[in-house]
Amino acid sequence: MSVAPPLTLFTVVIPARDEEESLPSTIDDIYTTFTAERIPHEIVVVDDGSHDRTWAVLQELKAKYPTLAPTQNASGAHGFGRAIIWGLDHSRGDAIVIMMADASDSPSDAVKYWKLLNEGQDCAFGSRFVAGGEVIDYPRVKLFVNRIANFLVRVGFNIPLNDTTNAFKAYRRSVIDGCRPFLAPHFNLTVELPLKAIVRGYSFAVTPISWRNRKFGVAKLKIKEMGSRYFFICAYVWLEKYFSRGDYRRK
Repeated sequence: MSVAPPLTLFTVVIPARDEEESLPSTIDDIYTTFTAERIPHEIVVVDDGSHDRTWAVLQELKAKYPTLAPTQNASGAHGFGRAIIWGLDHSRGDAIVIMMADASDSPSDAVKYWKLLNEGQDCAFGSRFVAGGEVIDYPRVKLFVNRIANFLVRVGFNIPLNDTTNAFKAYRRSVIDGCRPFLAPHFNLTVELPLKAIVRGYSFAVTPISWRNRKFGVAKLKIKEMGSRYFFICAYVWLEKYFSRGDYRRK
């Protein structure tokens, strides 16, 4: 493994749409955990066109948590992927972790990511479906679809990762910049990012993580709306893997 430069700032990018109830505990958990671990960080929460008090709540929380840096997606179009890209473009960290606003991701797992990146890895990927991983209150239908989708991705790309579709992953800034431009405007960005990173030759480590279902609000992912979009992104990156002759690989 090549020697990677030391990291100085860990950015948490959180897309948020109508998450006024979830954000207070989510931000508190991240801030408390990272501060206890002495991780230099910023928390970039992207309000993606919310219709509730999400933006007002973020302004209130900003007065309490000095590392919180809320921003509103002003790109002209909304969507999970667009909100993440907006957050990436408005972040300062040389390492970035994507987390959900609904507290489904554990800040202690993000700490593990930070340590893996500091050991020299380009990417830190979690899996809920390896020894030590855990899922709590996962809807049965979504779990079934998740396992089928991840199996197909793993076989199609011949990779060891069995939880590609989970957004909760961390990257060095150099990986984010090396995987641009991003095409996915919706939840399919969750597969575009890691698959591009792997296909383009960036190193990664996989660690067990936990996931728990949200306590407030409703899930934004609609399976019936995302099938063709996931397929499009996977096909696009698959073509790059097998037919681009390495033109986009890390130099």
